[in-house]
Amino acid sequence: MIESSLFELTKLFLLPVLGLILLALAYAFVALGMFAMEALQRARGTHRSQLAAYQKASGATNDDLELWILHRLEWLRIVSRTAPMLGLVATMIPMGPALLALTTSDAKAVGENLVVAFSAVILALVSASITFFVLTVRRRWYLVELRDFERANEAH
Repeated sequence: MIESSLFELTKLFLLPVLGLILLALAYAFVALGMFAMEALQRARGTHRSQLAAYQKASGATNDDLELWILHRLEWLRIVSRTAPMLGLVATMIPMGPALLALTTSDAKAVGENLVVAFSAVILALVSASITFFVLTVRRRWYLVELRDFERANEAH
């Protein structure tokens, strides 16, 4: 009774988890596009620093700017950390039915469940990889800008 209840409960999470993986993938590609545009602007020398604009508009201190940077990078960090976990969940849920189908020699059901399992984990890992790359480079860009701002303040 408890085992079947747990199994039924876990099946309820498959569609929401798959939906979250698709959202993470969409977000990753949007973030990658924005990143590519910023990289192009930086290479051309036409980039306008959002950090500097925020500082001018708000009069923020260094601590405020660090918090702003953390806030700006928050979703990249969340997606890069949670997408692999979602992929694991989406892999494990179909494995139960696949194993049950294996015991009855139902190769079609095994294949259908494994396709869902492996597709989900692949998309989740792609999402995490893209967002981790964007997060890492963008964090460096922001920290260089912050250091430049701090040096300019020390010079005054």
